[in-house]
Amino acid sequence: MTYNKYRTHNCGQLRMENVGEKVTIAGWVNSVRNLGGVTFVTIRDHFGVTQVILDGQEAPARESVVSITGEVLERISKNPKMPTGDIEIKVEKMEILGACNKVLPFEIADAENTREDLRLRYRYLDLRNPANHERIVLRSKLMQYVRNYMHNHDFLEVQTPILTSSSPEGARDFLVPSRLNPGKFYALPQAPQQFKQLLMISGFDNYFQLAPCFRDEDARADRSPGEFYQLDLEMSFATQEDVFAVMEDLMGKIIKDFTGKTVPAKFERLTYADAMRDYCSDKPDLRNPLKVVDLTEGLATSEFSVFNGKTIKAIKATCADKGRKWYDAMTKFVIDNEGKGLCWFKYNDNALSGSAVKFLKEEEQKYILETLGVQNGDSIFIIADTAPRATKLISTLRNKLGTELNILSDDFKFVWIVDFPFFEEEDGQIQFSHNPFSMPQGELDALLNKNPLEILAYQYDLVLNGVELLSGAVRNHNPQVMVKAFEMAGYDRSVVENKFPALFNAFDYGAPPHAGCAFGFDRLLMFLCGTDIIRDVIAFPLNKSAQDLMMSAPSTVTEQQLRDVSIKIDIND
Repeated sequence: MTYNKYRTHNCGQLRMENVGEKVTIAGWVNSVRNLGGVTFVTIRDHFGVTQVILDGQEAPARESVVSITGEVLERISKNPKMPTGDIEIKVEKMEILGACNKVLPFEIADAENTREDLRLRYRYLDLRNPANHERIVLRSKLMQYVRNYMHNHDFLEVQTPILTSSSPEGARDFLVPSRLNPGKFYALPQAPQQFKQLLMISGFDNYFQLAPCFRDEDARADRSPGEFYQLDLEMSFATQEDVFAVMEDLMGKIIKDFTGKTVPAKFERLTYADAMRDYCSDKPDLRNPLKVVDLTEGLATSEFSVFNGKTIKAIKATCADKGRKWYDAMTKFVIDNEGKGLCWFKYNDNALSGSAVKFLKEEEQKYILETLGVQNGDSIFIIADTAPRATKLISTLRNKLGTELNILSDDFKFVWIVDFPFFEEEDGQIQFSHNPFSMPQGELDALLNKNPLEILAYQYDLVLNGVELLSGAVRNHNPQVMVKAFEMAGYDRSVVENKFPALFNAFDYGAPPHAGCAFGFDRLLMFLCGTDIIRDVIAFPLNKSAQDLMMSAPSTVTEQQLRDVSIKIDIND
């Protein structure tokens, strides 16, 4: 391939068949080794690294950008770890295109071991590290792969608005003041939910979009504050099964083509009720074989004060080689996660021992052993607390034990969580438990005749290795059902008409049954890259405090800019 005047080849291109050719490459000075009269320099660009020989010339500073012209030679000491490791270039001409005049804030090769605030402040240097660079390359490849798949399966790509109205549901909006409409604000979309439903009502059949979404929420390892991307799709005349078929096929192909592994053609399914019963989580990591067992029925009336009147959850695990310090560390882990403590027991030689065995009656010990199916060599971990806290803590402990005991399989474990409750009760008030736009199973008849807390929704999540990757639903397309559902949650018809005017009015003009979902593009990329930090797969991410340290954003603006949008700042220190 012929390039412009700066290079005839890139730095990952030259091989033995190029020996004897006169070539020009360009890139960054990656490393310098001075061996007396001869200096070996490696040059790095987007495509790879090539070694060059300086014979008497002065080596430029590392990370300077240079153009090198010379003859390709066969290397005497070859490097099998480099694709270009069989050759090197003897430099005849060297031009410095962009000198590195400052001391590097960190070593490029050691960027991943540098503290994050420094990396993000100099993100353009951080991305020169080959591992970090490759993640962004993989991001581009995955985005193109997804687009090709959707186009090839008759999905139409449509861009929905970035400036829209504020939503009363979900996380906090990012608000944008309107200069032409003083005192009024746009909101950046948390998701294109209403727009994609309106596209179905507009007569488009299958829609998709790699959509930017904006939510003003706190950062987590798997959540980027501010902005993230998701694959959004919607299908007309579709059921839950139609959405599952598309996503199972797409996910299976992505895993195979990007990792070489295979996953089942049909993903496992768990109802929400079963997931909460067996794992105390609606996003269980199924690589972990441990299950949770509820012991409340047999122990809640125990004279042991820790158990009495509490919800009691237990896990059985084999950890015969662990000593007292390890069990104490597990107890501390529970306390550090806002628990009151942990009861643990060992069962060896047909005898139970542990932190609280002396407080349990013989029949209570027998109940524990039989209910959990305990065998010699097993350990038991019990948490007793209020129902919400016990549920949360035992799930957290299950994840911890999976890691500590090294029992997580090296697989991609997908599971659909289905049949979410449509409503839940809080402080005696019925409210939506998930997505108010979902269709209740049984539709209007269920809303009119069933106990609200027994109504299930056509709502589903796809979980991968304990991370919620996708959420979706069969949508409510019936205005009567929507009004009744909101009425049961404490909102009268005027709320629906005022908060969702376009969607509500559109339903009265003939709306097809439709269903869809959205999966977290950045989260999926995390799995493919083998990283636990979502910021690693975003070119220019915000930090944990939603700040861009490189661009100094967010920043103050001038008084004139504020006047233009009719805003006054009133900050109380």
